[in-house]
Amino acid sequence: MSYEKRANYEAQWLLPPSLEDLLGKEHPARFIRELVDALDLKALGFRQRVAEEGRPNYASDLLLKVWLYGYIRKIRSSRALEQACMDQIGLLWLTGLQTPDHNTLWRFWRENKAGIRKVFKEGLRIAAQAKLVGLVLHAVDGTKIETSAAKGQSWHRKDIEKLMGELDQVIEEVMAETERLQNQGGGEYRLPEHLHDRQDLRGMIEERLREMERQDRDQVMPGDEDSRMMKLADGRKRFGYNAQIVVDEKSGLIVAQEVVQEESDNYQLTPMVEQVRENLGQAADETVADGGYKAPSELAGAEQRHQSVIVNLGKPSDGNGDYSAARFVYDEVQNHCVCPRGETLPFWKEKKKDRVHPTTVRLYRCQNYADCPVRWECSDSKNGRSIEIGPHYQAVLRQRIKQQDPAKAELLKKRGQIVERIFGWIKQELGFRRWTVRGLENVRTQWAMLCATINLRVLYRQWLSGALLGNPAVDH
Repeated sequence: MSYEKRANYEAQWLLPPSLEDLLGKEHPARFIRELVDALDLKALGFRQRVAEEGRPNYASDLLLKVWLYGYIRKIRSSRALEQACMDQIGLLWLTGLQTPDHNTLWRFWRENKAGIRKVFKEGLRIAAQAKLVGLVLHAVDGTKIETSAAKGQSWHRKDIEKLMGELDQVIEEVMAETERLQNQGGGEYRLPEHLHDRQDLRGMIEERLREMERQDRDQVMPGDEDSRMMKLADGRKRFGYNAQIVVDEKSGLIVAQEVVQEESDNYQLTPMVEQVRENLGQAADETVADGGYKAPSELAGAEQRHQSVIVNLGKPSDGNGDYSAARFVYDEVQNHCVCPRGETLPFWKEKKKDRVHPTTVRLYRCQNYADCPVRWECSDSKNGRSIEIGPHYQAVLRQRIKQQDPAKAELLKKRGQIVERIFGWIKQELGFRRWTVRGLENVRTQWAMLCATINLRVLYRQWLSGALLGNPAVDH
């Protein structure tokens, strides 16, 4: 007699089990069904069929359940979802043995992007009703994620302009060689095929340059023109998008999310806190952020919007030790600065800064630098030390004063453990390191789906305990 278990392929059930019997009471597919069934998809803008003629279509709630379950199971392509609908018990149960193909699944995504993005907010609404979201401390951060477009297809202005400059010369040389060979009786000499139609080649190059001019950029990624060249997590510059989140300390829920084209986080602070207010009705008592969000105009904007923020401004030093810019005192009334030695730096001139977010700063320059005993300690400029005062100087100063409170400084230290672990979860646990869709709208939809997935995992644990929606395993 064998003591090993083997499959009995001839076994039969007298009463075959139903799908309901094969799916555990605590299976996440059941939670997905409860969640989607609680949503008003029509109010969220999902397309509804109105005509009765023709073949029956797949309902929006069924296809949304497939996509949400797929993302929870790290299945993010329509083709992989099509296969999973035929062999994964969770999807067999969710679809009731229906098998939507990849074209159907992708059409649903394409036609309901706005509705899919709203599912993220609806998940937050359910969490807020269950009093799961805290409003004491939030953390904001961003991560750059590479586009799905092929790396070697990008256009760079300097390369295209060089090609344009060389094109005429190359073609003239080839045509001169053709004429010389023909005059020598050497037979016909054909132009290389890729240079045969000169106007087409020039037209392609000119179109690329026009696209760069239109976007006011020096690099363009064909196939994903919305993407931007930016420094990714590995330190290398490639085309991608800047994904933003705000995370609640209490629950670990993502309470705001967005994708932007800007290469830096500098101007994302107030929009992200404002989105929290829109999603939850109010912002947290404090929102902490790293140094990437320290644009002075954003600090001033947060004050104007009554957003309480703590942003890592770094140490008050610019490399000049005792004579760092932070040690110079600005007197707005007298319109001058005073150095650590008590010398006055009068107003010198105004200067425009930042092409993307233009601002005007005021410069104050030392007049006594020639006789100053610490001249070269203070500055290595032959024209003496100058200090730059921006229009939001006072907001930055108030932020520094705020962080002198030990309690506020401790809150800032919590930033990393609140928000960075979420990015680690997305990249390591979910294996998401590159967009699988192209174009800003598609990328925004995918990010909203990913963030909803993170939140659903948190809400699923609450559902298991019976604190959210209705779990049959707990109710019965």
